[in-house]
Amino acid sequence: MRTWREMRGFPLAVRLLLVNQLGVNTGFYLLIPYLATHLTDNLGMSAAVVGIVLGVRNLSQQGLFIIGGSAADRLGARGVIIAGCALRTVGFGLFALGDGMPVLLAASVLSGLAGALFNPAVRAYLAQEAGERKAEAFALFNVFATTGALIGPLLGSALLLVDFRTSALTAAGIFAVLTVAQALVLPARKVAPSRTGVLADWREVVGNRGFVAFALAMVGMYTLENQLYLLLPEGARQATGWNGAAGLVFLVGTLANLALQLHITRTLKSRGARGRWIAVGLAVMGLAFLPPALVSRHSGPAAVALVLFGALLLYLGIMIASPFVMELIPGFGRPELTGTYFGIFYVVSGIAAAVGSTVVGWAMDTGERTGADWLPWVCCALAGLASAGGVALLQRRGALPGGPEPAPAPAPVADGGRTR
Repeated sequence: MRTWREMRGFPLAVRLLLVNQLGVNTGFYLLIPYLATHLTDNLGMSAAVVGIVLGVRNLSQQGLFIIGGSAADRLGARGVIIAGCALRTVGFGLFALGDGMPVLLAASVLSGLAGALFNPAVRAYLAQEAGERKAEAFALFNVFATTGALIGPLLGSALLLVDFRTSALTAAGIFAVLTVAQALVLPARKVAPSRTGVLADWREVVGNRGFVAFALAMVGMYTLENQLYLLLPEGARQATGWNGAAGLVFLVGTLANLALQLHITRTLKSRGARGRWIAVGLAVMGLAFLPPALVSRHSGPAAVALVLFGALLLYLGIMIASPFVMELIPGFGRPELTGTYFGIFYVVSGIAAAVGSTVVGWAMDTGERTGADWLPWVCCALAGLASAGGVALLQRRGALPGGPEPAPAPAPVADGGRTR
């Protein structure tokens, strides 16, 4: 109930974008986690071909975030959000209706491009509409996104009892409804005319040393967040001996978000600089991987408890850091380039997540081969702590919006019954 009360305190545009993110994640996770199985089991494709289809989708999204961000700045975030949802409707519809390689590749490109359009545009629009309440708005955004990430796979697994086509058409239908809702309800906002070209905008953002340093320091966050879909589910499966145990990880995260996210953000917002809390959140995310490391390759109640405790700590770290990261990004540059800053930030984080997951996958294989089962968990812990140290250093040097961490006030000095 507290989440709904907080949501009603925001303008209609913000409320629609929150519901939009719930629908986006529900539709996405309803389909994408089961796509590889469909391509192999139903269509008989080889692992190499499946890798191409999935890789094209990922590349189309991660590599084009910068296009979506620039489009939001120049054309208006509203139109870009609507176009992105419409494209994903078409892309997911093609997954349902086609089984030939050209159709599947077209579906992958369209669904990836859709994400590249609306992801930075939604965040830019939300940052502009929320005003001074950016942190709370992005905290709610995190709650709705996490809830959608839980509902999607549950709904997808139920629909797959019918067939994959039904699942894909349902996902396409969700995005179609979101497209219509945004076109009818989302207010248009005047776009400030650009004084420079697109390439000049990109050079300005990439030339912002504080922003680039912050984006690079944050690579640990997105590497570790990606382990919600790789390392932690594998740890849960090993601890329980149940292939569906990954759902327990998402259930823990959703319940924690609903119960704690707004309280955490409100409490920390007035207690120190944003960079300080981002660093704390990253450190918590890193430490989250140590409890599961103690019971890697073990099973039983104790192992399950430690894996789920690690998942809870990871979500807690995300809840601490994520709203302040989103709040901080627009502060690096002029408001006219908010979308571009988000776009380039997500290009960097997407590359980091891909590279990081590759390293973690290597560590998992190496650990299994050599008996060092703790290796991937320790690698993740070190990545989180390294990112925390990087952000803390930037905060101390005053490289983040808001300046350096304020020095504590000197204690009063007694002088003949007076203080001065």
